[in-house]
Amino acid sequence: MFDHFNFLAPMYEIFIKAKPPEKLAELADLTSAKRLLDAGGGTGRISQYFSDQVDQIIVADLSFQMLTESLSKNGLYPVNSHSEILPFPDESFDRIIMVDAMHHVCDQSKTAQELWRVIKPGGKIVIEEPNIQTRGVKLIALAEKLALMRSHFLSGQEILELFSSFSAVTAIYKEDHFVWVVVEKGQGKS
Repeated sequence: MFDHFNFLAPMYEIFIKAKPPEKLAELADLTSAKRLLDAGGGTGRISQYFSDQVDQIIVADLSFQMLTESLSKNGLYPVNSHSEILPFPDESFDRIIMVDAMHHVCDQSKTAQELWRVIKPGGKIVIEEPNIQTRGVKLIALAEKLALMRSHFLSGQEILELFSSFSAVTAIYKEDHFVWVVVEKGQGKS
């Protein structure tokens, strides 16, 4: 099957411009975080902005070519991995971000389970997605379907429900064409 992201990797950041992620940074609250996982982080275009705030940033992505692009950014450690089977021990990360990637994973439920498994008690997962409830994002979803990208966009509520079987504190934030789902793992909650 054609791998869109390996093909797009060298020019990805030309078309998808990186900008400081203020809202994501606010919601992730990196002040006490030492290890950050950027799940589905591709080129590291977002997590690069946090390299001076945490001790270690792991960018996990299935696309080898996207990860190759991340090597040009200081402080990022690429790991080639499915989000459904992360190669990390339980409770490895203080914070996890997943930006514009949940709609690309093969099994969103399994991805949620893995993110929950690798977040430490007291940790926070922040998932940023295009808001499928807006007209512009519906057009993007259609374009990705026509490009045979196998994308499956979820609403903020549907993403939140992926974590409903866990003892999580959750919240949804919406702004313009984006939605953020914040999942907090309480102390001592595995």
